[in-house]
Amino acid sequence: MLLITSRENAHVKEYCKLKLSKKQRDIQSSFVVEGLKLTLEAYNNGVSIEKVFLTDHALEKYQEKLFELLNSGIIALQITDEVAKKMSDTESPQGIFAQCSKLDKFLSPDTIEDNGIYLALSDLQDPGNIGTIIRTAEAIGVKGLLLSESCCDIYNPKVVRASMGSVFRVPFWVSSDFCRDLRTFSDKGIISYATVPDSEAKSITQVEFGGSGIAVIGNEGNGLSPEVISCCDEKITIKMRGNTESLNAAMAAGIIMWQMQL
Repeated sequence: MLLITSRENAHVKEYCKLKLSKKQRDIQSSFVVEGLKLTLEAYNNGVSIEKVFLTDHALEKYQEKLFELLNSGIIALQITDEVAKKMSDTESPQGIFAQCSKLDKFLSPDTIEDNGIYLALSDLQDPGNIGTIIRTAEAIGVKGLLLSESCCDIYNPKVVRASMGSVFRVPFWVSSDFCRDLRTFSDKGIISYATVPDSEAKSITQVEFGGSGIAVIGNEGNGLSPEVISCCDEKITIKMRGNTESLNAAMAAGIIMWQMQL
């Protein structure tokens, strides 16, 4: 196993570029994960791991759990604690990092089921929100996610971490034409629901979803644009009894997904 002691090593610099830059992730068609759980989640879900980085402490502590991965032919590189600090995106790094090829679990017109629950995200910017939504979507049984190109990158390390590995399993579709692709669901007989803070919108408790539909969640501060709202079949809202004007996007998405599957 090659030992890397320099923070300026080419492998380390490449990892850090992928961690920080969506452009670099797009160019290389690669992304990065950190920590034992996410590395094993990626490996066990068939994600192609290009290389794995381990500190001496991590190798000793997790050797049994990493046995299969380390004997699979994946390039393994040993790093010092100082190098790990440069690579880490967390306050308490475990000393395990992986560079992976982008996923192949895509949602597409061919894989849309006419009796499924779907979620669409328009211009969400908070990676924690997107990761939490993906995790909740898997728990509830959502068939897939449609994301506008203006959303925070789904391969952002904070999105991947907040999803707790669900991003490796939930099919998704990053759309270059959000309204056009929303209409694809309508063409399949799936009703699209614009989520809005509108007194004239139907309360989600009054809508007969029937276990089918695609709910559209908008930007954390501005909600859905008029254009996206006009592309949807119906408008829905979460009626609130207190003085709060709106909910956190991930919280709202979770409530709506739960209601849709009843």
